Amino acid sequence: MSIGYKALVADAESRIRTISAADALTEASAPDVVFVDLRDVRELKREGKIPGAFHCPRGLLEFWIDPESQYHNPIFDEDKRFVFYCNLGWRSALAADIAQKMGLANVCHIDGGFEAWKAAGGAVEEKK
Repeated sequence: MSIGYKALVADAESRIRTISAADALTEASAPDVVFVDLRDVRELKREGKIPGAFHCPRGLLEFWIDPESQYHNPIFDEDKRFVFYCNLGWRSALAADIAQKMGLANVCHIDGGFEAWKAAGGAVEEKK
């Protein structure tokens, strides 16, 4: 028997914190919050991103979080709250779950992702 993406996302969401796009809008300028854009670089170029968001392609997340990895990114060492997002909230749910398992204590993801952010009136920064 196999498991599909819907079941994987639902399972991840049972363990992580999910915030609405409206809640994300209120946290966008908080100095102790880092928005992490997990989308592919082509999505960023085509659609833009949340202003000030840090781009971490989903395929690199585990390597950038792990301090023992040669690809470790020190942003994940900061004592911040990490708000993950992707286009619709599926990749970000899986990513937040993995990040918690890897030791990031203060993580969540945006329900509905970047699409929900835009629908809620969130600003979009063009990717250069």
